[in-house]
Amino acid sequence: MSEAGAYFLGLDAGNTVIKAVLFDGEGRQVARHGLDGQSATPAPGHVERDLNELWANAGTAIRSCIAAAGVDPAQIRAVGCAGHGNGLYLLDRAGAPLAGIQSLDTRAAGLAAELVADAGDALHAICLQKPWPAQTPNLLAWIKRNRPEVYAQAGTLLLCKDFITYRLTGERVSDLSDMSGCGLLQMADATYDDALLDLYGLSDASALLPRLVAPHEIAGTVTTEAAEATGLAAGTPVIGGYFDVVASALGSGVVRPGEASVIAGTWSINQVFSDTAVRDPSMFMVSAFAPDRFVNIEASATSAANLEWYVRELVERGGHHDDPFGQCNKAVGEVTPRHDDPIFHPFLYGSGEDAGFRAGFYGLAGWHGEGHLLRAVFEGVMFEHRRHIDVLRGAGLAFDRAILSGGGSRSPHWPQIFADGLDVPISVAEAQETGALGAAIGAAVATGHVAGYEDGVARMTRQKTHHQPDPAMRDHYDRRFDAYRATTEAMRGIWARLQSQGAAP
Repeated sequence: MSEAGAYFLGLDAGNTVIKAVLFDGEGRQVARHGLDGQSATPAPGHVERDLNELWANAGTAIRSCIAAAGVDPAQIRAVGCAGHGNGLYLLDRAGAPLAGIQSLDTRAAGLAAELVADAGDALHAICLQKPWPAQTPNLLAWIKRNRPEVYAQAGTLLLCKDFITYRLTGERVSDLSDMSGCGLLQMADATYDDALLDLYGLSDASALLPRLVAPHEIAGTVTTEAAEATGLAAGTPVIGGYFDVVASALGSGVVRPGEASVIAGTWSINQVFSDTAVRDPSMFMVSAFAPDRFVNIEASATSAANLEWYVRELVERGGHHDDPFGQCNKAVGEVTPRHDDPIFHPFLYGSGEDAGFRAGFYGLAGWHGEGHLLRAVFEGVMFEHRRHIDVLRGAGLAFDRAILSGGGSRSPHWPQIFADGLDVPISVAEAQETGALGAAIGAAVATGHVAGYEDGVARMTRQKTHHQPDPAMRDHYDRRFDAYRATTEAMRGIWARLQSQGAAP
């Protein structure tokens, strides 16, 4: 039964920003504070972060959020954290940060290809996932091969949100959704498996794996030291937390089998819930967050991060803009779509088909302006989502509507482009911070504030807008998608040549 005056703190730790968001018992946002983190690229394809900075930013975000809310920290019933999946966050044996590798990293692309060739089918049979560049065990295997001195110091393997949970509680834990989402669980019953580690070449790594908990299970409580750093009350429960794509689906209102979530964020996330795991080697991954709850996922780092790059490198260059994303949306709205508009490949960070794919504009003419370039970015991102969704549909995961979340959902144009291009009704979640809200829903489940996930989603989420597909645009997007895919195939050889010449990691 719900409790008046109860608050839940949801944290969302992405590849760029960490956000602390306080919600009341009905899922209404009370306060929010976010901080940008700094990534380092010490070598081509390497994307790393300073874990001490991550924790410092988390502490500042939490403290500032609580101050903005003006609530007594003792009123916060529990804390939940969601974080980007995969990558590699290593502690040494003493519990100090050893490595922080983000999920945009492609250094281990060659090793992933080796593992797929040698053991891809065997790995998929156990964990329902094949190796890919930033997959956690693939990165750990790369560390073992290329940085043996680092591997020798390793004490615990964590993921992004696990590091924050560790600093809050002192507990070295991870949850089912993150560990299954990174290919470290056998999916018959979602447990660790020595045979799986052996296939990755990590037969000696079992001691590095953290204690495994359910996402909504209380993993520990806020320590005195963490309370001083964050402003939280010592003793506040902290749950195991979530793979952020699962949390974002929950926070947008998706929880039942057959429901679909599309997230246009740093990654293109396309997922359908089911009560059994779908076994199809063409699908990217399956994540489990309860014995009868699975999320079937097609994803790649090909979504709204492309627009963020465009804004950072081209719109904000050398000047000051009060609303750069608003400027981009205005430019897109001024363009009347045509079949021969430019095409954009959203492969700034590679593709799910090949880490060596690269971004590019194609078909530019002298009469095209910035609005055409930006609309090409918007369409190209949607087309890569569509390609992923075609894989899900091919695996038998049909759906007739979807909820869109992530930064792309805030655009006045992107949701309709998704509805028209995917040819399904699209709803946009009311909550902007769906990842943090999903983690807060888990915290509400853990403390008995709500009866379970369905009750939590029904009580704490709402939809803001609904977008129906425009039948007049169906032919336009079918033609454009065919051209997009044909251009992708035509560029394969060029990208491979660039890669062989050392232009890619």
